[in-house]
Amino acid sequence: MNTEIIKIILAFLVLINPFGALTLFLDSTRGYSMNNRRKVARVACLTIFITISFFTIVGETLLKALGISIGSFQLAGGILVFLIALNMMNGEGNPVKPDQENFDVDHLHGAPPTMAAAVVPIAIPMMIGPGGISTVIIYSSQVSGILQVSAILIAGLFISLFCYLALMAAGRISRLLGDTGLNIMSRIMGMLLAAVAIEIIVNGLRTLFPDLV
Repeated sequence: MNTEIIKIILAFLVLINPFGALTLFLDSTRGYSMNNRRKVARVACLTIFITISFFTIVGETLLKALGISIGSFQLAGGILVFLIALNMMNGEGNPVKPDQENFDVDHLHGAPPTMAAAVVPIAIPMMIGPGGISTVIIYSSQVSGILQVSAILIAGLFISLFCYLALMAAGRISRLLGDTGLNIMSRIMGMLLAAVAIEIIVNGLRTLFPDLV
């Protein structure tokens, strides 16, 4: 159980990659007091945990309602995650997450602190987007029983807490690593994510073609 939780935590970590949202978080909360910045980080990370929990519980039911087999979704999700990994390794970021430069945060400066930016765009889609949601559904479709479902929820809780700590230390991390350091970290995350994607694809092929793989 412990090994499974660690495996899921690492998969969530490399896919959600909170370090990729640090610049947006700093821009969105520029001029905020430390207390309000802490609230934004708390709401964003709570949104991540709620999203993971929701799709963990209803993910497989949603697939059945849409008539999508688990194997097909695993294969499609694995390909999506692999494409994300390739872009991250090439330094192009996550193709299914919008570019931070496309977000206009100037309207937030000088305005009363708001928690809306914590949900969109910081939590969704910058931190957990289509790739993260697909991975949650894939993992949830492979488990059965309360203990195994709890493992995913516990992993979601840990990654949410880690994201909170990363956001609260955003200024120090950005100064310490700089653009070059964050870019290198993104490429390393991409390599790890590629390994996760291959495993998902292989599991999908095994489900679809049990006699061939």
